[in-house]
Amino acid sequence: MHIREYTEDDLDAVSRLRKLAFNDDARPERLVHPGRHGLVAELDGKVAGVLGIGEYGQFYGGAAVPMGGIGGVAVNGATRGRGVAGALLDKALSTMREHGQPISVLYATVPNLYRKRGWERAGLFEWVEVPMDRVLSAPEPSEPIPSRPADESDLTALRDCYLEVARTIDGMADRRPPRVDLAKVLEMDLVSVLPGPNGLRGYLTAQREPSHDRDMGRLKVYDLIGVDVETQLNLLASLKSWAGTLEAVDLRITDPATLNLLGTTPMRYEVFTSTWMLRVVDLPAAVAARGWPRLANAAVDLEIIDEHAPWHAGNQRVVAEDGVVRVEPGGTGAVRLHARALGPWFTGFQNTHALRRAGLLEGDPADAAVLDQLAGASGVPRMADFF
Repeated sequence: MHIREYTEDDLDAVSRLRKLAFNDDARPERLVHPGRHGLVAELDGKVAGVLGIGEYGQFYGGAAVPMGGIGGVAVNGATRGRGVAGALLDKALSTMREHGQPISVLYATVPNLYRKRGWERAGLFEWVEVPMDRVLSAPEPSEPIPSRPADESDLTALRDCYLEVARTIDGMADRRPPRVDLAKVLEMDLVSVLPGPNGLRGYLTAQREPSHDRDMGRLKVYDLIGVDVETQLNLLASLKSWAGTLEAVDLRITDPATLNLLGTTPMRYEVFTSTWMLRVVDLPAAVAARGWPRLANAAVDLEIIDEHAPWHAGNQRVVAEDGVVRVEPGGTGAVRLHARALGPWFTGFQNTHALRRAGLLEGDPADAAVLDQLAGASGVPRMADFF
């Protein structure tokens, strides 16, 4: 089997594979795009599998950690069972490391395939169905903020507004160009901005979904971003204007506080959840790139069990010193961490007690507790982007 980075010459073969795997008739004009690269696996001189890697960043502790977003994994049905997908993932690990991506995220339809290579569930992607009579009851906004439609001149301010909120929520993507084309947002049905003295105080993006039978249709709200309480209340109040036209709105969760602390959702409501999986590709580089809570000086000795990423396997020492956290080789290996444990620990999705019960961590609980102190997780890691 030969694995290499794909080129434009692979467009026809890759399109056929993805049509078979995802029932997608759309044929892109190009295969290679800025901010994205990928791999193909060849058997007997023919393309047998493909994998795409997008260039993203994810916020942890306020710092954007470079992340390889894996998607579009497809294997020819005639060559399944010959280790094509596993070989692509192995090559993807070294490729992402070479591209300076110390963590990787994917949305898995077959979780066990990725668990065997060290990915594990590490955060949520959620939509919530909000009945119109529960969008906003109290408190009402006390400061009316006039909104207007967005235009091309708002694109930089839109991203700045998003980043001001996103960097405070672990797991959120930084929507970095060129992987994310900022201008695409203007193609949506509704892009409403609330200006402020120094840019934007907030914005709302949404698509009107068609109605079916007696259903009045849906408004899918992709982003509801406000930098302060009055802005968020105004954005929620603006959704009330759809009462009588819609029975409910579907709200993608960006800032969980919007709904949990300001909305008046009933005790039971519909939530549509996807879980994303994260893999630490290069532990020293990932730790160096992440933001950490400032703690008293501490250290924990680890033994990393990771046959697919030998560059960080073995004994490693995590050291917090003078507000900086680093990983250095050596130590006693007092706490053993399997590759699958690294992702949920890094994001704060699971603590060391849960990892121990899952068989992914062994060692002295007192030593392992240092890992929980370091992660300092507050809330569930989230992404508001799907790829």
